Amino acid sequence: MIWVLFIAVGVLLVGGFAALIVGRVGYDPLSEATTTQADPVLSEEFGAGEIAAVRFDTALRGYRMDQVDAVLDQLQTRIAELEAGDQHR
Repeated sequence: MIWVLFIAVGVLLVGGFAALIVGRVGYDPLSEATTTQADPVLSEEFGAGEIAAVRFDTALRGYRMDQVDAVLDQLQTRIAELEAGDQHR
């Protein structure tokens, strides 16, 4: 009687694998990230408090890279402006 269970499980496994290969069953390991909030953008004259309030959506392997990159670009530009201002003093 147990052999019937093994056969049924084997048939289901083979059928599922065949459906995956043929494309009947979708598998997308890197599906598009879900956005739950507007992209975080800092104001033109942001301060430390605004930086502390930045939050990013999480994605499959961490944070959404496009959101993090946008904020880092703004931070880099602002720091460069501050450094340029310090050199003129």
